[in-house]
Amino acid sequence: MRFSTLIKHPADWMTGGVGDHCAVLTSRIRLARNLRNQPFPGWAKRDQRAAALDILRPAVEALPAMKDAFSQELGDLTSVQKQVLVERHLISREHAARGDGSGAVIERRQTFSLMLNEEDHLRMQAIRPGLQLSAAFEGLSALDTELESSLEFAFDPSLGYLTTCPTNLGTGLRASAMLHLPGLVLSDQIGQVLQAVNKIGLAVRGLYGEGTESLGNLYQISNQSTLGESEETIIRRLERVISQVAQHEQNAREKLLEDDPEMVADKIGRAYGVLRHAYIIDSKEALNHLSLLRLGGNLGFFPAETGLLCDALLMDIQPAHLQLHTGRKLSPEERDSIRAQIVRSRLQSLDSPDNRILSKEGEKPSEPPTPESYE
Repeated sequence: MRFSTLIKHPADWMTGGVGDHCAVLTSRIRLARNLRNQPFPGWAKRDQRAAALDILRPAVEALPAMKDAFSQELGDLTSVQKQVLVERHLISREHAARGDGSGAVIERRQTFSLMLNEEDHLRMQAIRPGLQLSAAFEGLSALDTELESSLEFAFDPSLGYLTTCPTNLGTGLRASAMLHLPGLVLSDQIGQVLQAVNKIGLAVRGLYGEGTESLGNLYQISNQSTLGESEETIIRRLERVISQVAQHEQNAREKLLEDDPEMVADKIGRAYGVLRHAYIIDSKEALNHLSLLRLGGNLGFFPAETGLLCDALLMDIQPAHLQLHTGRKLSPEERDSIRAQIVRSRLQSLDSPDNRILSKEGEKPSEPPTPESYE
């Protein structure tokens, strides 16, 4: 599959709906594996990395689930193409920084993507819309089992799968969910919630993972422990916490509508006004306003499908996507102008906020969470 074909359509997880929890955008499972008797990528010399790639790539391409997949060495991609894959969460920023000796194999629906010679020999991931960590793990575990029939992974009977970073030792599993939490941010409860999540051993990161800031009120919550627990136990615990955080977000939204509806309407109305009429807008401002527009769709200020429109825009206005769209390198000023143009065009048919929602009565929400509430 060509790169242009892969990127032409949005990923399945970008159009799959929001499910029971409108605050949970996606669920992701990642497994780290290394080849037995091969130096790990960080220690390997160039010829050794190339040799590992020659073993890995045919085995991954032969998987039935990866039929007609996009498969490419990273050294053959442009910097913009690699950044587009990062913006779609198909490869990591660290992987994009690597060149010769690294590769990516991405399933045509973009549900599965496999990074070859990233920090580990194999970083496999599955992404699904909404809260579907168990379903994502089931699909990825099947791929892992098939690969083990043709590849011999580094494994210790006591420690489990051996990985470059000790924090991945054992199962090699990272499970995470991307959450949209504007209600908790607007009600100043986000710090309390994230502190509670951290205290029970889970990690909270920004839009593009470790070391990135939260934009658009988007947060990734993931497990930190990979040793001493089964994959199923890790996933069940994370699913329970994610559900609770999503419920607190719902409660916060209801309380905001009950206590300060004009503030909520003002925030959403201002975001709508800027996005509909701005001629210059940078990524951060656009993401933050789209976050409020998405909130407006969830609360009934706009049609329900507004959420999917915002989710698509969140991806399409990223810097590399804009440059891919125009087919040329853009200055920051040009990107801000084209970004505003795309947003205005996509929102052209979206009517002004329906403020009749302000007359509705909400149910009384529960109290903010404590660390003990997640146990």
